[in-house]
Amino acid sequence: MWRLTKEFMAFLRQEKKWWLVPLCLLLLLLAALILFGSSSVLAPFMYPFM
Repeated sequence: MWRLTKEFMAFLRQEKKWWLVPLCLLLLLLAALILFGSSSVLAPFMYPFM
């Protein structure tokens, strides 16, 4: 996992594609929300946002 992250950061540095960082962070946040949102513990906190 860390090797992939290091390689991705090297790619960003080399190709000057820094605009991909917020996009990747947003996708990771969305994936975490989907993953943890399916549990019944966090469901009451998510209802106001839907």
